Amino acid sequence: MSAATADPSVRRTPFWLEIALAIAFGLFFAYDAWEAVGNLVGVADLARTLDTSISGSGWVVLIAAILLPIGLFAAAFLLGRRRSAVVQAALYLTGLAVSALLYLDILLMFGVGALLT
Repeated sequence: MSAATADPSVRRTPFWLEIALAIAFGLFFAYDAWEAVGNLVGVADLARTLDTSISGSGWVVLIAAILLPIGLFAAAFLLGRRRSAVVQAALYLTGLAVSALLYLDILLMFGVGALLT
């Protein structure tokens, strides 16, 4: 017997709802990634204006800020498959909260000045 036929009381989220949740929350994650790209461009422009460059750790921080929301979305999507819509939404919200928290921690720890050489 498969897992789906073993317990008929378990209800699976409809496919259209899974896709709708992924798209809706994916837009928020995409906004976080786009904001990080904007910060990378802004810091690079600031460094050029100040006639300096971005340090090695600055590049790591700025690129990690771009990849973080993408990775968290992928993790929430993969963990939320075959779960209820409420659990999927909770995973996406948790991913967004972790993304925001880590990004704020990075900004507070490094600041713009620490990213430049």
